[in-house]
Amino acid sequence: MLAKGEHNTKRQLGLLSATALVVANMVGFGVFTTSGFLLADLHSPWLVLLIWVLGGGMAALGALNYGALGRRIPESGGEYLFLSRTLHPAAGYVAGWISLLVGFSAPLAFAAKAFGDYGEPWIQYLAPGLSPLWSGTILLAVFSVLHSLSVRSGAKVQNGAVLLKIGLILFFILWASPYLQAPAEHDHPAVPVSMFGVSLMWVSLSYSGWNAAVYVAGEIHDPCRNLPKSLLLGVGIVTLLYLGINAVFLFSAAPEQLKGKPEIGLIAARTLGGENVATSVSALISLALVTSVSSMVMTGPRVYAKMAQDGYLPQVLTPDGGPPRGGLILQFALSVAFLWTATYEWLLTYIGFTLGLSTAFTVIGLVLLRLKEGKELRIPGWPWVPALFLLGILITTTFSLIERTMNSGVGLGVIALGIVAWWIHSRFKRRGRNGENQAAASDEATPR
Repeated sequence: MLAKGEHNTKRQLGLLSATALVVANMVGFGVFTTSGFLLADLHSPWLVLLIWVLGGGMAALGALNYGALGRRIPESGGEYLFLSRTLHPAAGYVAGWISLLVGFSAPLAFAAKAFGDYGEPWIQYLAPGLSPLWSGTILLAVFSVLHSLSVRSGAKVQNGAVLLKIGLILFFILWASPYLQAPAEHDHPAVPVSMFGVSLMWVSLSYSGWNAAVYVAGEIHDPCRNLPKSLLLGVGIVTLLYLGINAVFLFSAAPEQLKGKPEIGLIAARTLGGENVATSVSALISLALVTSVSSMVMTGPRVYAKMAQDGYLPQVLTPDGGPPRGGLILQFALSVAFLWTATYEWLLTYIGFTLGLSTAFTVIGLVLLRLKEGKELRIPGWPWVPALFLLGILITTTFSLIERTMNSGVGLGVIALGIVAWWIHSRFKRRGRNGENQAAASDEATPR
C-alpha cells in the first residue's frame, strides 16, 4: 500500500543508493577549494581543521533533525515540502525558490567551474584548447541527459562512481601520510570572532549535501528506516574523509603557499610528488566533482516537479511517470548562467548564507510540529539537537552579514524576490478563483 503523497512513484532507491547520493552530494567542490581561503583568514592549519570538525558536528545535527522530518513526511521535495506542511505554503514556496536559484543551480555552477579548473591538465590532453568554462558546461549537459533517461540507470552510475571516489581518496590519504609534516606554529594576527563564523559557514557549505536524500524521499524504499540512516551514514563517512584529506592538504606545504588559493589540492599534490602526482590528484578531484554534479542534477528537479504538481510552477515541469525532464532543462540553463558569470568566493558566501537560513526555518518548522504533536514525533536528542543546530546557523549567518555584507545581501535579495513572487502568484490565483466563481454563478442564474 502506498503512503500518502506517494501516488504512482516507484520506490527504487535502497539504503546504499540513498547513502551514496548523500556522500556524492557532499564530497564535491568545497573540500578541494575551501581550506585555502580558510587558511588565509584563520592563519593556523590547526584552526582550519577545528572548523572542519565543527562543520561535521553541524551536519550531524542537521541530519538528525531532517531524519525526524523525513520519517514524518516521507515524500520528495526537501525544504519546499517540509515548510509547506509545517509552517505555511508561502514559506515552502520561498524555500523552493531558494532551491532553484541557490540550493542547486549555484552549487552546480561552482562544481562545474572547479571541474574545469582542476581537470584542466588531463582535459587539455584529451581535448586541446577546450576552456575550463566549456568543459564545465559539457559536464552539466552530460549528466542532465543521463538523469533524464531513468531513475535506476542514474542511480547505478552514481553508486559505482561514489564507491570508486571513496576508495581513491582513502588511497591518496594513506599514500601521502608518511610525507606530511605539521608546520611550526608562529605568532599569528588575532582572528576576529566574526571570521570564525564566516569560516564555519563556508565549511558548512562543503557539508551541505547531508540533506540530499530528503529530496528523493518519495523514491526511497522503506523511507522511515532508510532515510534517517542514509543521512547519518553519509555525514559520518564524509566527516572522516574531510578530516583526512584536509590534513594532507594543510600539512603538505608551507601555509604561505596555500593561503587564499582555490587549487589547494593541486598545490599539495605537486609538493608531495611532482607533476605526475598532481595530474593523478587532478583526475581524482575531477571524479569527486563529477559525482557531486551528478547527485545535484538528480535531486534538484524533484523539488521543481513537486512545486509544479502543487500548482506553483508551470505544469511542464511535472514528470509524466519518468524523470522530471522539464526541471532538468530549467536547472541546466540556470547553472550554466551562474557558471559563466560568478566567482568562487562570491558563490561560497551567497550559497552558504542563503541555504543556512533555509535549513534553519525547516528545523523551526520541525520544532513547531513537535510542540503540536508531542512525543508521537520522535526527535533524537530533543530539544538540544534542534536548539544547537539553530544556534549554529544564527552565529554563522550573523557573522556572514558582518564580514560579507554584499554577498549575504544578495542572498537576502533572492529571499525577498521569492516573497514577491509568492504574493504575485497568490494574487493571480485568487483572481482566477473569483473569475471561476463568477462564471459559475452566472451559469446558475441563466434561465434554461
